[in-house]
Amino acid sequence: MNNVIAGIDEAGRGCLAGPVTAGACVLPDDCVLPGLTDSKKLTPENRAVLYDAVRARASAWAVGLAWPAEIDRINILQATFAAMGRAAGRMKRFPTHLVVDGNKTIPAPYLAALPAQPEQEAVVGGDLTVPAISAASILAKVFRDRLMAGLDARYPGYGFAAHKGYGVKAHLEALRELGPCRMHRLTFRGVLPEEERLARKGGVQGMLPGL
Repeated sequence: MNNVIAGIDEAGRGCLAGPVTAGACVLPDDCVLPGLTDSKKLTPENRAVLYDAVRARASAWAVGLAWPAEIDRINILQATFAAMGRAAGRMKRFPTHLVVDGNKTIPAPYLAALPAQPEQEAVVGGDLTVPAISAASILAKVFRDRLMAGLDARYPGYGFAAHKGYGVKAHLEALRELGPCRMHRLTFRGVLPEEERLARKGGVQGMLPGL
């Protein structure tokens, strides 16, 4: 059986609203995509060009989502793993190896959709050094940004199209004026008054960024 190596990365983990989105990508061995790097290092215009190029050249690709209600229920780290597992399980070629950006691999239960558990490697800074992870980061980022622009029309007043759900000043001011909508992560600091936020978390202080 040939090895199928997929890069995995996420976008939107630190946002106050919208889903956390994961990209999964298998690139051919001879694939060269000029300018491919971590999505955060690129302009929106360059990301859009590479998004189309990755989808055209990849042997397989997919995105997976975890929505705010799930994030609030199981916490952002577990929801990120869930999104990553969904992305890996939705590709037209099942991966035998996963190369995951960061310092953690995906727990086995989140990969139950795969016919066999793949080998995994976590690579800190992999979105800069591993092309398949860079490609996955672009898939996740562009897909999520476009989704947030669509959600801006459905939930007007928060500015989702501009800030993509991050906790910028304008977003926090909108939350104070309008209160949260269905797309907000109610357990994240800044979305609700602190006492109410902690009550929703059962009084348990989180240890992860954004909690």
